[in-house]
Amino acid sequence: MGLEEVKALTFDTGGTVLDWHTGFSAALAKAGAKYGLQKDWPGLANELRRRSLGLTVRMGEHSPPERNHDESHRMALDEIISENGLDAFNAEDRRDIWWQTAHSLRAWPDFPAVLPKLRKQYICASFTILSFRMTIATAKRNDLSWDAVISCEAIGKYKTLPEAYLTAAKWLHLEPGECCMVACHNFDLDAAKKAGFKTAFVRRPDEWGAEGPPDPVPNPNHDIIADDFPDLARQLGVQAS
Repeated sequence: MGLEEVKALTFDTGGTVLDWHTGFSAALAKAGAKYGLQKDWPGLANELRRRSLGLTVRMGEHSPPERNHDESHRMALDEIISENGLDAFNAEDRRDIWWQTAHSLRAWPDFPAVLPKLRKQYICASFTILSFRMTIATAKRNDLSWDAVISCEAIGKYKTLPEAYLTAAKWLHLEPGECCMVACHNFDLDAAKKAGFKTAFVRRPDEWGAEGPPDPVPNPNHDIIADDFPDLARQLGVQAS
């Protein structure tokens, strides 16, 4: 199957669609200012992301998941607070970071206008390790209209497990090759490719702030490599402007 057989675009959402770095950095700095604390807030935001991913990716591999990604955010934040002398952060401060901030992240500015244009030609689904609640809340925050939200929370198998991708395709009543995974992360796309999906890498050079993303160079075996979402649309033959 070639790209002409693709009927659905399944989007990584945390990172590819949502700017978590800016949101978490600002929330950590706000809480720190409340107590006169100065830390490397962007660096701690990246550590929050790194640890929460580590707690979530491949959940369900050996036993049913005992939490969702919201809980992974909470657990990772508690660890960072304990290790960095931030015990002054009270329960309200912590919830503002791991819940309120996470559920109100802004989308990258190139995405919202392109999504409805892609939806005219493709099924466009958020396929994500994020919780249903977080995906729904951020969709409302950014006026995003998904055709479907597929959270690994419901599947019980989290990316990058092959069962996650195969179940997402099954729920869309499509063959894996009729789905194209869209992400800025090679680890997600490589796993999708192994499950039979087509893959599209969209660059997000600012996802991790000044630190830069851990894998900025797309693997050359992806079916599409795009600089941004208008570029992805153009390569799919969709008029983006």
